[in-house]
Amino acid sequence: MSSSVPPTVGIPADDGGRRLVSPRHRRGLVAAVSGVATLLLAGIVWAVPVPYVVEIPGPVYNTLGTDNGKDVISIKGRETYAAKGALDLTTVYIEGGPNSTVNLLGLIRSALDPSLSIMPVDALYPKGTTKQTVSQENTAEMQSSQDNAVAAALKSLSIPFGQQVKIASLISGSASEGKLQPGDTILTVAGQKADSLATVQKLVAGSQGKPLAVGFQRNGVDQTVEITPKDAGQGRYLLGFTVTYAFTFPFTVDFALDAVGGPSAGMMFALGIVDKLTPGDLTQGRQIAGTGTIEPDGTVGAIGGIVQKMEGAKGHGATLFLAPAGNCGEVVGHIPDGLSVVRVDTLDTARHAVEAYAQGTDPGTLPQCTK
Repeated sequence: MSSSVPPTVGIPADDGGRRLVSPRHRRGLVAAVSGVATLLLAGIVWAVPVPYVVEIPGPVYNTLGTDNGKDVISIKGRETYAAKGALDLTTVYIEGGPNSTVNLLGLIRSALDPSLSIMPVDALYPKGTTKQTVSQENTAEMQSSQDNAVAAALKSLSIPFGQQVKIASLISGSASEGKLQPGDTILTVAGQKADSLATVQKLVAGSQGKPLAVGFQRNGVDQTVEITPKDAGQGRYLLGFTVTYAFTFPFTVDFALDAVGGPSAGMMFALGIVDKLTPGDLTQGRQIAGTGTIEPDGTVGAIGGIVQKMEGAKGHGATLFLAPAGNCGEVVGHIPDGLSVVRVDTLDTARHAVEAYAQGTDPGTLPQCTK
């Protein structure tokens, strides 16, 4: 560093051949070094990762259109109808967590942008979550949402299909532990056909804690086991397992959207399928966006990142946004200018909103989110 300080006249060189520095210039040198060190330290502090994630508006995809030259939704074995409008599914990009990092400077910048949301990383990713885990979960959720979307669309159109309840996982210490296994197909509960989670829940609730005969299939063999539901309090009784569905559809529905994961595209997929299978144009050429999970019975569920999804929809040109009723608390006060938002809780109410808006109905007269 001393080589950057001008030589001092009249000061002899020391024994090592180095030029000595006067006290006045030494103080300047110390100040300069301290300044550089402060800047370096500040730079390090700003760059230090922080335990937060930032939700950012992500890409928007038209379920009636194409992605990378392929139809987002393609149907084989059933007559389909062309659609001119757009039913956009919206996405959120997550910065931080297992896939990337957020530093202090980035966090402060994000806090100044009302279109972004910040939350502790643990609120979104449980401790120990890896990039591989996130990828696997997103892929599984996307596959499930696509299957559910087909089922919901066909149900809405009164097209018959096969549906079975399968055990996805068992809760530790539950009534079913040791009696049922993940992958088992539930056939009956209390002697009655059980092909949906809602049916299983209704039959278990009706037992009032009494033993139930549960018929199931494992490795192609039908079996029956007696299970006594556990009292979860407040009159709730549980068998203690989570479910997934196995469907048999009368035709093939394929999805080409490899870059998107998670369950939140379900409702928009279902609307896209309904439009393609229905004569005419559901949107009448308008651009409509939305989000929400979907159950086989058509129930629409809440999702994450609703604020960013509304921003993404507006930025991509949509004029109407379909928001799950369960997200209304986050919608109020965050709707972008020029975007109308309608509250939906089922596929049928979403379809009605699209059709009404396409026919010129004032969106303000349709169901709204309120505090």
